[in-house]
Amino acid sequence: MKHIIVDKIHEIEREHQVKVLFAVESGSRAWGFPSQDSDYDVRFVYIHRPEWYLSIDEKRDVIEVPINELLDINGWDIRKALKLFRKSNPALMEWLVSDIRYYEAYGFKEELLALRERVFSPQASVHHYLHMARGNFREYLQGEQVKIKKYFYVLRPVLACKWVEKYNTNPPILFQDLVQELVTESGLKEAIEDLLRRKIAGEEMNLEKRVDVINEFIVREIDHLTDFAQSTRRDLDDPTEMLDQLFRKYLKTVWNFG
Repeated sequence: MKHIIVDKIHEIEREHQVKVLFAVESGSRAWGFPSQDSDYDVRFVYIHRPEWYLSIDEKRDVIEVPINELLDINGWDIRKALKLFRKSNPALMEWLVSDIRYYEAYGFKEELLALRERVFSPQASVHHYLHMARGNFREYLQGEQVKIKKYFYVLRPVLACKWVEKYNTNPPILFQDLVQELVTESGLKEAIEDLLRRKIAGEEMNLEKRVDVINEFIVREIDHLTDFAQSTRRDLDDPTEMLDQLFRKYLKTVWNFG
């Protein structure tokens, strides 16, 4: 599959006259709970030629490839990515540590990865993951019967928030790492691991009675984390000048500009 994705990346470069700086997996495969029929959620960052940026008009700064049953591919322009990096965007932070890497060039990803903790905002991270957990819990886990897969889209962001609370750093991308480090109640851990085995085996769409020990944990933690979110704060030096320099560096490196 990797060669198909790399071919698609090169096709995007030709069609849009850009250079891709890196491309990674970002969905359930990267999080550690793929199903047998999971598609591939490919995310990338790219850079246009210098003249593209020298315009009086704002231009579209994303590239989206039509989704099919196997591939979901889209990417951000480097300037958009750096603006979001400045805000400690959790999705981008996950891209940087994804273990499933399809394509890398010019050293850009490694440079951002080295700077990741310098821009980390616990407030941005907790609010992102807590909003995700609340929304998915409200939407999918309220009935007497629920789908197995929906538990993971609430548990993972809850555990990501708990990681920030405990370590004040970006949470790891793998769900299993979060469970191993943060779930200490044996009954709860056993229930989560059982669901994980079943999801990977392909039972994720089954409707069945909700798992009370997991639901109780989620309700308790969402209440607690809502209070914790009010206290998260970290004063950071403004990284804008550093990121401006990085932007100019890669215009020169990739296109021999200036």
